[in-house]
Parts: sequence; structure tokens; C-alpha cells
Amino acid sequence: RNRTLDRCRQQPFDSTLEKPQFPGASADFVDQLDFIQPNVISGIPVYRVMDRQGNIINPSQDPQLSKETVLNFYQKMTLLNTMDRILYESQRQGRISFYMTNYGEEGTHIGSAAALDPNDIVFGQYREAGVLMYRGFPLDLFMAQCYANADDLGKGRQMPVHYGSKDLNFVTISSPLATQIPQAAGAAYALKRENMNRAVICYFGEGAASEGDAHAGFNFSATLECPLIFFCRNNGYAISTPTNEQYRGDGIAARGPGYGMLSIRVDGNDVFAVYNATKEARRRAVAENQPFLIEAMTYRIGHHSTSDDSSAYRSVDEVNYWDKQDHPISRLRHYMTTRGWWSEDDERSWRKQSRKTVMEAFERAEKRLKPNVELMFTDVYQEMTPGLNKQRESMWRHVQQYKEHYPLDLYDK
Repeated sequence: RNRTLDRCRQQPFDSTLEKPQFPGASADFVDQLDFIQPNVISGIPVYRVMDRQGNIINPSQDPQLSKETVLNFYQKMTLLNTMDRILYESQRQGRISFYMTNYGEEGTHIGSAAALDPNDIVFGQYREAGVLMYRGFPLDLFMAQCYANADDLGKGRQMPVHYGSKDLNFVTISSPLATQIPQAAGAAYALKRENMNRAVICYFGEGAASEGDAHAGFNFSATLECPLIFFCRNNGYAISTPTNEQYRGDGIAARGPGYGMLSIRVDGNDVFAVYNATKEARRRAVAENQPFLIEAMTYRIGHHSTSDDSSAYRSVDEVNYWDKQDHPISRLRHYMTTRGWWSEDDERSWRKQSRKTVMEAFERAEKRLKPNVELMFTDVYQEMTPGLNKQRESMWRHVQQYKEHYPLDLYDK
């Protein structure tokens, strides 16, 4: 608070000083016409802890996590991968309407989720299922949401992958890009006022950072000094736009200084680098009441969604490189193997067990009834309005008239 007051207090005016007195910036006068080059701070370095073979580069940066913790990281990353494969195939078979995989970005999810406090609030974009999985969201609820069945916490009202969990402090996903960014700034401001030692983390892609909402969220959080971590997953392609068409500056981390935010760029395929950066940003965000910007450099190996064919804008060879040579899962596996924490037998038995677990949840979800039809009209108003009642009656008349098209026995009574 004192820091803010000092900053806001106008310096005593002295007209004899040959220094600019403008309230909007502190600087010196110059007598040469010179435009600032956009590459003055180009090439922001990428922080990493492990090389591609899983070797620790600088021992002082090793987070020294226990074997149990590292195995949990690996199992969550691979379980997410297995769930993705099964749900992607189920969409292709027409069992669910839509899906988005997380291939190649598992390290950004697990590394950041592990560095947070469970009470911290998460605002996601739509490719952060691993964060929710790390927090303990069960496979049955992932499946229920994608199948929109009677167990779905959202009561079947959202399209697939739009997860949310009040218990796990994970705000429900919204489809429109970047709406979560100013919302996260508001939530962080509220937490600051409560003084509860909690932070907010807000995930978004480099494409969403082009939305006006990103500017509003960055500026509000910096000026209101909010305990907020902006976590940008720069995976190279947005929905289908390569980064060389998306922006002209040095990525997203370069924007931080312009808003007065501390920023860092990390190797998003290095789960330990993501963990270290998020942990330190979270600690300081709460202690100092200020926002941090983390740009995690990674690669979207899968199509943007089941509605996309990424071969239209990138080569198969490029995708194969990231899948085979620089994958966050294989990097962590190298690390574990070197330490004797994981063997070929462990891998085979875990892959088999995880696939079985996912398939069992998948089969349960597919057999469940759909949510009660009446739920279409609830949870907006405390009591049904005359307009909603009219719509409800109209819907039931329609269903009765064309009952052969509406198999109500598939819906929860």
C-alpha cells in the first residue's frame, strides 16, 4: 500500500530542472529524432532445467522433487495422454460431438498445477485438462462432461471439454477467447482485498493474447497490483494461425514490461522449468501483490480440435519432430530412467493399467442416462420467470407432438 502511495504522489514541481515534468512517464529529454526499435529486447531467453535427454543442466535449478512426486507428474501426464486418445477416437466414431486434445502440452499443465496452492483459483482457456486432473478431478467426471450425461456437473449444458469444478477452484471454461483474462484480474483483485494469501492463475494461448481482453486484463492487474499469474501457452499455431502471422514482436513475454509486469519465458516441454517458474511467480505474486507473466514455449502436436485439420498449415515432418524428439513426457521419462525410478516393465504395466482405467470410465459414462430435460430451464433465475415457463410449456407440447423423435427414456427422470 505504501509503495502505491509513493508512486502516486506527484514529485514537487521544479521548473528550473531541464527534466520532463509529464505525469505519464519518467524519462530524460533527447535532442535527436530516434524511433525505438522493436527488437531492443528481442530474443528473450528461454529458461530450462533439463535438456532434451532429461539431464539436469544446472544442479542449483533442480527442484529436488521426491521420487513419489515425479512419478505422480509422469502418471498424470500419461493418463491425460491416454484419456485424450480415447476421447478423440470416440468423437471420430460419432459418440461425442467435439473434442480437443492436449498432446505436447502436458508439461505446461502438470508443472504449473503442481506449483500452486489447492486454494488458488484457476481460469483456463480450454486446453488445460491436465491442471484439473492434477487437482484430483476424476476420470468419471471428465467423461460425464464430454458425454453430457446425468453425472455432468454442468448438467449437460456445455459442449465437450468445457470443464469446471467449484470444489477444485477451477472456473468453468467458456468458449469465447480471452474472456477469462479480465475475469481473472477481477478475481485476483478480490483475493487481494480479502488478504487470504491466495493467488489466481490465468491460462491462455498466444492467439488469445491478440484479443483486446488481454490488454484490459494485463493493465488492470498491473495498476491494481493483483496476485495473478498470467500463463501463456505459446504452442505456435493458435487455432490455425502461425506465430509469424499472429504478432511482430518478440512473443508474449516481451509485452510484460510495457504493462509494468515481471515476465519470464520458459521451456514448456520441461516440466521442472515450468514448476520452478510458476512456484516462484506464485510466491512473489502473493507476497508482493503484483502480477507475473509466464510465457511457456511449447508445441501443439494435435489438431486444434476435432473440427481442424492441421496438415493444411504445417508439415507432418514438423509435427513428428516435436512428437518424437522434444516431447515433455519422453523428457521426464529419460530423467526417471536415469535415476532408476522407471523401467520398461513399469512403462508396460502402467500403460496397460491406465488404458484399462480410462476405458472403464468411458464405458460407464456411455451407459449413463442424459440429464433431466427440465434442467434446461433451471439455475438462471431462483424462480422460473413467466417467459421461461412459457418456453418450457412450448417445449413439452413440441416433444409430445413429435415423440417418435425424442427418446425420453434415455433421459434421467
